[in-house]
Amino acid sequence: MDFDAVVIGAGVVGLAVARQFADAGREALVLEAEKTIGVHTSSRNSEVIHAGLYYPENSLKARLCVEGRKMLYAFCAERGVPAQRLGKLIVATDERQIPKLEALHRRGIANGVDDLVPLSREEARRLEPEVECVAALLSPSTGIVDSHALMLALQGDAEAKGAQFVFQTRVTGIAPQGDGYQVRTAGGDTVSCAAVVNCAGHGAHEIARRIETYPADLIPPRFMAKGNYFTVSGRTPFSHLIYPMPVEGGLGVHVTLDLGGRMRLGPDVQWVDELDYTPMSGQEEEFREAVMRYWPGIEKREIASAYCGIRPKITGPGADNADFRIDGPELHGMANLVNFFGIESPGLTSSLALAEHAANRLFER
Repeated sequence: MDFDAVVIGAGVVGLAVARQFADAGREALVLEAEKTIGVHTSSRNSEVIHAGLYYPENSLKARLCVEGRKMLYAFCAERGVPAQRLGKLIVATDERQIPKLEALHRRGIANGVDDLVPLSREEARRLEPEVECVAALLSPSTGIVDSHALMLALQGDAEAKGAQFVFQTRVTGIAPQGDGYQVRTAGGDTVSCAAVVNCAGHGAHEIARRIETYPADLIPPRFMAKGNYFTVSGRTPFSHLIYPMPVEGGLGVHVTLDLGGRMRLGPDVQWVDELDYTPMSGQEEEFREAVMRYWPGIEKREIASAYCGIRPKITGPGADNADFRIDGPELHGMANLVNFFGIESPGLTSSLALAEHAANRLFER
């Protein structure tokens, strides 16, 4: 075998998987179709470290978010990756939302998020005087991270322990060969390996279809939800992240802060059919109206389009959000093969736990 493992995709999950293998002394090769790391979902998001309160009890998202958040804060502290545990307020803007806010609190507790604090309107406004709400939930363990610095640190750790990276290399086929696999690339090269981990994000479905003998009926449907982000003029009035109640397909248009203290609004949810990162025009007033429900002060601010991201989803409009799909040998019957599908939020937060989870399903004796 040329390598113990081939990892397809150098987003944050692929980087974490490569680091996990390298840490265990296994030779890993990362193949990435783009020119550099984290071109797609990993670099086009809110850069939020989630606490783990949104997801159904006992789901992979719930478990790996809680585990991954702890691992991520520890990794950032150890490696000097910029991160801040700012905390966030989830706000109910009318009385009808209070039961849903209380349900979020109960779900968070069930998921092991044990530091949540329910707040009255007055308590919320003492923390954030410009927030308008009838009640709120404080999540102290929510934070933000420099996603690019995180990915560079993961890549550096992996390379320091022997992982190799090849960019601008598209995988065109994967065939079982003896006790492992042969991976073919668009350049005509072939690589033999004992294990394959498909972390290709939006391209994961196509990679799975290129695996010979892989059961096609196990490949989930593919949907894409585009989210736009906006900047806001003037001084930042908040010290916490501010989130409304969740909406279909996402967590609602929220106020996040970057590590320089600058505000961003977003994302919304626009279902699309192709990977096009051109921000949608004409969304300014929709964003303003959405945010005004909990921050009336935005009425006097200028907002401008900043960037957009596209979430790799496996359920579409009107459907409940799906759990992470980490499809290993126990599902598809092919040894030492894992496919990641639908790794959207909280994928960044969960990246280290996702990598550990995947590695544990490979090289089983």
